[in-house]
Amino acid sequence: MSQVQTVRGPVDSDQLGPTLMHEHIFVLTADVQANFPSEWGDEDERVADAVTKLKALYDTGIRTIVDPTVVGLGRCLPRIRRVAKQVPLNIVAATGIYTYHELPTYFWYRDPDPMADMFIDDVRAGNAGMLKCAIDEPGPTPGVERVMRAIAKAHRETGVPITVHTHPGTKTGWHVKRIMCDEEGVDPARIVLGHSGDTTDADHLSQLADAGFVLGMDRFGLNLGTTFEARAQTLVEMVRRGYAERMVLSHDACCYIDWIQPAARAAALPQWHYTHLHDEVIPWVLAHGITQRQIDTMLVDVPRRFFET
Repeated sequence: MSQVQTVRGPVDSDQLGPTLMHEHIFVLTADVQANFPSEWGDEDERVADAVTKLKALYDTGIRTIVDPTVVGLGRCLPRIRRVAKQVPLNIVAATGIYTYHELPTYFWYRDPDPMADMFIDDVRAGNAGMLKCAIDEPGPTPGVERVMRAIAKAHRETGVPITVHTHPGTKTGWHVKRIMCDEEGVDPARIVLGHSGDTTDADHLSQLADAGFVLGMDRFGLNLGTTFEARAQTLVEMVRRGYAERMVLSHDACCYIDWIQPAARAAALPQWHYTHLHDEVIPWVLAHGITQRQIDTMLVDVPRRFFET
C-alpha cells in the first residue's frame, strides 16, 4: 500500500477504488480566458456544472479520477480544489507540460533548464500525484524531448508515476521507450501510454504491453476518425489476448473545453462524457466476452498497482 496525493490530500492506494485514469475537468486556453473572460462566463456556474457532472460519475461507482491537465491545457489548481471540496471523488492532479512542438516561450532561453525542478517542487508541495507530457504525430521535436527528459528526472526524484499523451497511429510509444526508459531509466511499468485505444492495431498494442507499459484505453466517446465499435472491439481483442492486467480505462472527457463550441461538441460527440463507459461501453463489452472480473481488473487493480509500484 502507498500514499497517493489527491487535491484534498493523500489517500491510501487501496482506497482509490474504481479509477478513471484520464479525465479532465476544465481544458482551457489560459491567455484567452484571462483576457476575454466573457467566453468563460460565470465562474460559479461553471464550477456548479462540474460538481453536478462529477457527482453523476460518482453515482456510477467510480471513486477516483486522474486529471492530467497541465501547463498548456489551462491548469488552475485553486479552481479544481474548489470543485473537489464539493464532490466525494478523489481527484489526482498532474504536473508537467503539454506540447506537440515547441516549449512555452518562458523556457526558451533559461539556463539551466528549470522544468524538472518545477515539477519536483510541485509534487513535493502536494500539488500533484502524477507527471504528464505529450508526444504526438510530430514526434520527438527538441521541445517535446526536453519535456520528456524533465518529466523522467522528476519521476526519478519523486517516484510519482507518469502519463504520456501518445499518437499510436505513428507509434510514438516507441519514442517514449527510447527516451524515457532506455536513456532516462524509467521503468515502463510506471508509464501509462495515453490514447492507446486510438488504434485498432492490436499487434502494436501487444508489443507495447509486452515491453512493460500500461496502455491507456482512455478515449471512449471521443469518436473522431474512429467508432464506438472499433474502440470497444479493440478492448475486447486485447483482453482476449490476455492484457487486462496491462490496461486502464477512461474517456479523456471534461466538463468544459474551450477548444470547441459547446453546441458543436454536443452534436459531433454525443457519447463523449463521464458516464459513457458505464452507460454503453461496459454493457457492450460484457456482451462480447469480457467478464466483470476483467472490468474490475482494469478499473481497480491496475490503477492501484500503478500507484504502488
